[in-house]
Amino acid sequence: MLIPKRVKYRRVQRGRMKGVATRGTKIAYGDYALAATEPCWITGNQIEAARVALTRYTKRGGQVWIKIFPDKPVTEKPAETRMGSGKGSPEYWVAVVKPGRILFEIGGVSEEIAREAMRLAAHKLPCKCKFISREMQNGTGGES
Repeated sequence: MLIPKRVKYRRVQRGRMKGVATRGTKIAYGDYALAATEPCWITGNQIEAARVALTRYTKRGGQVWIKIFPDKPVTEKPAETRMGSGKGSPEYWVAVVKPGRILFEIGGVSEEIAREAMRLAAHKLPCKCKFISREMQNGTGGES
């Protein structure tokens, strides 16, 4: 499971997810990618489940890049605890994802395999995603 080695603050506020992503919106390494179309928090377990789905379907062929990292702690208070007595302890970590953000990239496989692998990975994630390719990004391919 992905978690940071160390952080400056152990407990952070929830924040808001308004607007669209300005960074991480272009395909950098692979030929095909999975991009988020709505804002969400993606946990470390969900990232790992999607990664496993990708690598299993491609039979460990090609190469997979994970473009997000869960660096935000989410705290929970114990069950049946009264109000007050401070903030809860960190339970898991999430990556804050905005629309347009590239989540995974894949290279070294055909488009059909990449499309099906990304579809299986998208089912493991809590937000709607779309498949994009380097050709689509450059404006030479059709929209899917």
